[in-house]
Amino acid sequence: MIANMMMYQRPQLADAHARYWALIRAELAKRGIDSPEELSQDAEEFFVWENPELVLSQTCGMPYRTWLHDKVQLVGTPDYGLEGCKAGYYRSPIVVRADDGRDTLIAFKDATFTYNQTFSQSGFGAPYFHSQEQGFWFENRVQSGGHLASAKAVAEGQADIAALDAVSWLMMERYEPWAAKLRVLEWTAPTPGLPLITAQGRDADAIFIAVSAALARLSPDDKAALSLKGLVKISKADYLAVLNPPGTSR
Repeated sequence: MIANMMMYQRPQLADAHARYWALIRAELAKRGIDSPEELSQDAEEFFVWENPELVLSQTCGMPYRTWLHDKVQLVGTPDYGLEGCKAGYYRSPIVVRADDGRDTLIAFKDATFTYNQTFSQSGFGAPYFHSQEQGFWFENRVQSGGHLASAKAVAEGQADIAALDAVSWLMMERYEPWAAKLRVLEWTAPTPGLPLITAQGRDADAIFIAVSAALARLSPDDKAALSLKGLVKISKADYLAVLNPPGTSR
């Protein structure tokens, strides 16, 4: 068995994630579902997502619709109560340095755009279509490996512009002093948020109920720390309806 909650992990949230997982395990056990005692937070993402022993994990919309939708089951989508988004949806802030005088996206056409992964909806897919609506795509692109690295690269002048996951950005504003060097230039259109998944053959509905019950028992302080508001159902069709940039690869 394997499980993790790696998408929004950071040292400041480790204890809150551990308490949340303990509640989820207890609720799963009530429903006869075994789960690992410890989260595999440092495991390689596709090893977890494609594992036939997967109990619970959180993935991104693009990997789900591109590689995983026929290999895993949707459990539900956490709602982070993000401004400008309906429940369970999210969007990307496109960030630049606060002291950069350019005030339109098109003004950054020839700038250095940094992104976490080509299979990231928030870091790559969403800004691709957002910029395409304005008639271009960034020719100067640098892969950073993570949202935190992308934002820090912009803040430190190693890149000029990046698109981030809205929840990750919220955490950066909360915990990273250098985030004050950045400002949001524009926001992309909302799309379905990062879903919880489980392996084929498991009772996804029972897991949804267990996670919902655990969330109801989670302390107000831990809910606030994790920015969790609830758990909703978003259909497979809604995820698959989101377009992928051409040539997207893992």
